[in-house]
Formats: sequence, C-alpha cells, structure tokens
Amino acid sequence: MREIVMDTETTGFEPETGDRIVEIGCVELLNHLPTGRTYHQYINPQRDMPEDAFKVHGLSAEFLSDKPLFAQVAQDFLDFIGDANLVIHNAAFDVKFLNAELGWVKKPLIAPARAVDTLLIARRRFPGAQNSLDALCRRFGIDNSKRTLHGALLDSEILAEVYLELIGGRQPDFGLSAAASTPAQGNVTRSSAWRPQPRPNPLPTRLTEDEAKAHAAFVEKLGPEAAWNS
Repeated sequence: MREIVMDTETTGFEPETGDRIVEIGCVELLNHLPTGRTYHQYINPQRDMPEDAFKVHGLSAEFLSDKPLFAQVAQDFLDFIGDANLVIHNAAFDVKFLNAELGWVKKPLIAPARAVDTLLIARRRFPGAQNSLDALCRRFGIDNSKRTLHGALLDSEILAEVYLELIGGRQPDFGLSAAASTPAQGNVTRSSAWRPQPRPNPLPTRLTEDEAKAHAAFVEKLGPEAAWNS
C-alpha cells in the first residue's frame, strides 16, 4: 500500500482572496514504512509575503522570486503522488489550496476522499487534548527539535513518524485476528482435535544477511515494547 505524507506552506489562509502555495513537501510510505523517496519544491507565489506568514515559515518573497511557478511543477507533483492516499495534518486546508492551484492551471483536482487527516485521527484518539503536530511529537516522544520554523518537507518527515504512531506504534493491525477466529466454511472437514505441529524440517531462510541486519536495526528503533520483541 503506497501513501504520501505531505505538507504545504502558503502565504495565508484563503486561496480565494489571493493566497498561494509557496512550498510542498512529500514523503513516500510503502506498507506504512518510509521508502526514502521524497518530493520537495519551493514555489514563486508571484505576490508579496505577509509578515504573519513569514513568521511561520521564514520564506520571503525575495527568496522565492527565482523559484518556479506552480504551473511549471504541477505535473511533476501529480506524477509523484500518483493515485496514493495523501496523509495530511488538517487535510482540508492543504487540499483546498492544492485544488485551487491545480484548477488555475487546468490540472486534475485531488478528491477529498484521498486524504487521510491525521488531525481527525488524533482528535478521535485523544479527545479534548492538544493535537497540533508539536503536541503529538511530545506525546509520542518524537524529536522535533529541528522544527524552529514550519517547513513542508521537515514537517512531512515528522508527520510520517506521528502517523505511524497514531495507527498503532508502527505495528498496525493487519486484520488477522478476526480471520483466525472465523470457523472454516464450505466442504472442508477437519477434526476438532487437530492441532498444528512444528515442521519436521524448518524452511530455509530467504533473508539475506543485509536484510536481517536492516530488520534488526528497525526493530531496535521501535523500543522494548515492540511486538517483535515479544
């Protein structure tokens, strides 16, 4: 399953009143694990940068003046996200801006149903609590010390870690419990006394030495409470 964790930075809150996207950052996940593939782009908004927005992300109109226009990067962005679900914190905000920009350059819009909103997930899990990205980092012990200003790629990388914790501490339920407890159907006959037995000869491993080391390093990062250590 391919997912794209993403974030945008903008000049303000409303594209209908002239605000624009100035930065896009994306992180690719495959089966809930980062692949190392990212997409990052600064964008020239062709307008001034309000002081309040500058205080949030530190991107000045001067810095952005030589960056490409959204029209020049729109297809590259669409090619990167493909048909994957988009994991976004406060998804309605980002999708609103992305669809405004895409509509202005006559590109396909993003269906709201594609968005996985981590803010809504957090509110369901922790009702009444603070659920900003910084608050969730504190809750899950995720290092966000580099986040002195908002940045689309850095925020996407941090959100990817938060998302994996929100869906089960990087150990999401694969739906095996219900399947295991469901009685066999059809014409299969089996003895009620039957119990699975160990294989007389274990199957040979298909893991390479490098894969085994990478897996061990991954499990170590999950901490002592990880299911792999049970």
